[in-house]
Amino acid sequence: MASLDRYLVKRDAGLIQLLDPPFDRSDLDPGYIKGYVPGVRENGGQYTHAAIWATMAFAALGDRERAWELLRMINPVLHGRNGRAIEQYKVEPYVMTADVYGVSPHAGRGGWSWYTGSAAWMYRLLVESLLGLQVRGDRLSVTPLLPASWESFELSYCFGKTLFRISVNQSNGDGLQRVVLDGVSQPNAEVHLFDDGREHSVEIEMPRVTSVVSLTLA
Repeated sequence: MASLDRYLVKRDAGLIQLLDPPFDRSDLDPGYIKGYVPGVRENGGQYTHAAIWATMAFAALGDRERAWELLRMINPVLHGRNGRAIEQYKVEPYVMTADVYGVSPHAGRGGWSWYTGSAAWMYRLLVESLLGLQVRGDRLSVTPLLPASWESFELSYCFGKTLFRISVNQSNGDGLQRVVLDGVSQPNAEVHLFDDGREHSVEIEMPRVTSVVSLTLA
């Protein structure tokens, strides 16, 4: 993980490279990626699948600070935050790209946009790794990795024809997670899903973040 932060995270360009340097002056043959121009896609650019997986890895380690920082870097919306960012990115800031160029003079420029593969992984990063929604069979749980500044969030989940409206709040209580379904406390901090075609309310109380778990990346 140390090498990721030291060599591959390019904060000025807002990207996470897959590898560096590119394969353009070496006799080593990594396969088809050597056919790309240096700094494009897997050959020294951001391959967005891998950038998302790296962010997921920090989330799995419980490093909320680093996970949210990397999310903000690869979030296409933030590539459209001002004129300079738009001029650098040059593609649509409302869809995912397969890659972001990693070598000057095009560093930070978006590549293959409207890429559904990286969009699907970004969805999983947001919903599962960071907001913490997990569904296994007919059991639903929410164990988010939230920024300390967040008070709450809401999401809706459909199980068959049944809608579960979920609200999650960070509190300064006794440090325990509580899950309440339609006013009834649920054991094991999870919801037993059922399909009755009606709408149900799920209220989840989480202990507020009091400290940040952070890796030392030197």
